[in-house]
Amino acid sequence: MTKAHLIEKVTAKAATLSRRDAEKVVNGIFDAIRDALKRGDKTEIRGFGSFRLRLRRTKDGRNPKTGETVSVPEKRMPFFRAGKELKELLNASTPEDTSV
Repeated sequence: MTKAHLIEKVTAKAATLSRRDAEKVVNGIFDAIRDALKRGDKTEIRGFGSFRLRLRRTKDGRNPKTGETVSVPEKRMPFFRAGKELKELLNASTPEDTSV
């Protein structure tokens, strides 16, 4: 699902919202999650999951072209952990029931 599809779904579910308002809502949610991650905070959406940062340590890698060892610097990576309710929903559905 793309961001545009998500905006269409929000517009369809909330008939009182225009497409422009739905786009503002979706962008606002994404911006809030992005800003929290940038500050190093965790964002938890009950029943869905949580977004947080994980630190990847410095490691030695290998250049596949030359075989030379290179140092890969540490970096912060976004990580999503699905909530219990989401896991249960996904594991309870049948293969034909994927149109959630």
